[in-house]
Amino acid sequence: MSNYKSAIILGMHDAIVSLTGLIAGLFFAFTDTNIIVISCVISSITASLSMGAANYLAVKSTHHEIALKSALCTGAAYMVTCILLILPFFVFSGRVITLLSIIAIAIGIIFAFNFFFYHRQHFYKHFLEMLGICTTVSIIAFAIGELAHSLFGI
Repeated sequence: MSNYKSAIILGMHDAIVSLTGLIAGLFFAFTDTNIIVISCVISSITASLSMGAANYLAVKSTHHEIALKSALCTGAAYMVTCILLILPFFVFSGRVITLLSIIAIAIGIIFAFNFFFYHRQHFYKHFLEMLGICTTVSIIAFAIGELAHSLFGI
């Protein structure tokens, strides 16, 4: 499994960053959660396929024998992460509790991943770096969502 750690990091981290960013942006641009869920499901499926394909092509250029497994790890990590992040929309009805749950799940995934792969070896450094990147992108997406909401009045 450690041979595919970078593939899993790529899929999981990109899913957290892009999907939490998308959710944050859409969450404040639209009041209808059905639009958010449909957008997130479509984005999750297409992005997991895209990430897997991109990883396959990248790995194939240097390590042809593990390219397919690496691509599957990336795509699967992306999709599983997306499922976990979309799940609160189906569990909770309130917007605030849904958003807080998504944030908690994203932090939990980052924590668990870093704990599992890094244990005590630079654990907090990796955890805080991934958390910082995810938070920054989500804040930018929130601002874009607010801007789109005010510009288009949706």
